[in-house]
Amino acid sequence: MTAVRRVAVIAAPPVSLFNLAIPELLLAKVEVDGGPGYETVVCTPAPGPVATSGGLDLYIPRGLDAVDDADTVILAGSGPVDAPEPRVVETLRRAAAEGKRIAAICTGSFGLAAAGLLDGRSATTYWAYRERLAALHPDVDLQDDVLFVQDGQLVTSSGYAAGIDLCLHLIRTDHGAAVANTVARLALVAPVRPGGQAQFTLTPLPPERGVSFAATRAWAMEHLDRPLTLTDLARQAGVSVRTLSRRFHAETGVSPLQWLLHQRVERAKELLETTALPMDVLARACGLGTADSLRRHMLQRTGLTPSAYRASFSRLTGA
Repeated sequence: MTAVRRVAVIAAPPVSLFNLAIPELLLAKVEVDGGPGYETVVCTPAPGPVATSGGLDLYIPRGLDAVDDADTVILAGSGPVDAPEPRVVETLRRAAAEGKRIAAICTGSFGLAAAGLLDGRSATTYWAYRERLAALHPDVDLQDDVLFVQDGQLVTSSGYAAGIDLCLHLIRTDHGAAVANTVARLALVAPVRPGGQAQFTLTPLPPERGVSFAATRAWAMEHLDRPLTLTDLARQAGVSVRTLSRRFHAETGVSPLQWLLHQRVERAKELLETTALPMDVLARACGLGTADSLRRHMLQRTGLTPSAYRASFSRLTGA
């Protein structure tokens, strides 16, 4: 039986309701070995009514002592960014010293920076606040144009929906790609868009900006083992190849074939984590053709050979 992971979500007023809801929405959907994968508690410096950035008050009964029992701490975006709540800052310092994993959604990164945890580390924040973070904390290696960044035990995300990507990344790290992708489907959000290893910057697919080809993308996901062409996709969508290419790029930010390759590599990762399939069989199952092709694309996308990736991330019992 997999142990339940404990997560403390810190709400420092005025907290973003959207940021605060993301961990509960996604982590609550994780089921492992027939039971919950996470136990999540929301806490705040002064238990009781807590102001939100939307003008509402939430009642949060737990104080920051909830962090003591947590494996992971998530700081939701809040303000004021120039002077994060001192009790939160001290709690983050203590949690880091104890080796806990700490994540910040949106402007939560200002709390980590104020605690000195991001000095010399890679991090990101909501794009509208990047210049302010750089001015206040020049020792932070601030990353632009990424959804989220992990550097050691610290994970930071850019604004709003990037918190979803961050939480799916945490789920994938803890429980594997298959569980994370199941959660993404249940929550009706884009599939998990993970990155590399212990210390890395993540550059996944851009956010989708339309749904007119959503059925075509879903169909392609069900047929990744086939050698799909632009003609196949256009025929399924009922449009010309030219129309498909133009509108698909407008919706996804990449060409149909780039999107397909990304999904094939993600499927390969999932199969490497969850099966013992031989490499040539696995390559065919995700549409990459041969073991040599699988190896080349895995090296390009992850820096690891398929064998090394399986050795590092296999979820098989006894692996």
